[in-house]
Amino acid sequence: MVEKLALLTTKHPSPYKLQWLNEGVELKVTKQVLISFSIEKYHDEVLCDVVPMRAGHLLLGRPWQFDRRHNGKNVTLTPLSPKQVLEYQQRLKHSMEQLREKEKNKDPKEKKEEESKEKNKNFEKNMSGEKGK
Repeated sequence: MVEKLALLTTKHPSPYKLQWLNEGVELKVTKQVLISFSIEKYHDEVLCDVVPMRAGHLLLGRPWQFDRRHNGKNVTLTPLSPKQVLEYQQRLKHSMEQLREKEKNKDPKEKKEEESKEKNKNFEKNMSGEKGK
């Protein structure tokens, strides 16, 4: 996902090895990436370790165990109820279907231009995040 989105990575300050991901094959974690995300109205950034794997989601572990400050207020992330998960998945499915339909109706030249703009936008966003460090 990091490569596909052309996200800017940084060297990990304390590289380490993982063994549990690929059945005995040892992986060395040497990079990190700053990811911006939002859940409903909550927006945050998290510094993630980069691991080669096939995943299409941001794996946060157990974020509800850690309080965060947002707009001067303490925020504790809590897991969604099964009903909330279902509603969220349905909204996501509907918006993905709309996006696919919209993409299907575009001409190839327009698609390439949008992909290029999106990559540049992601690169610039990551660069602005790096300058603040």
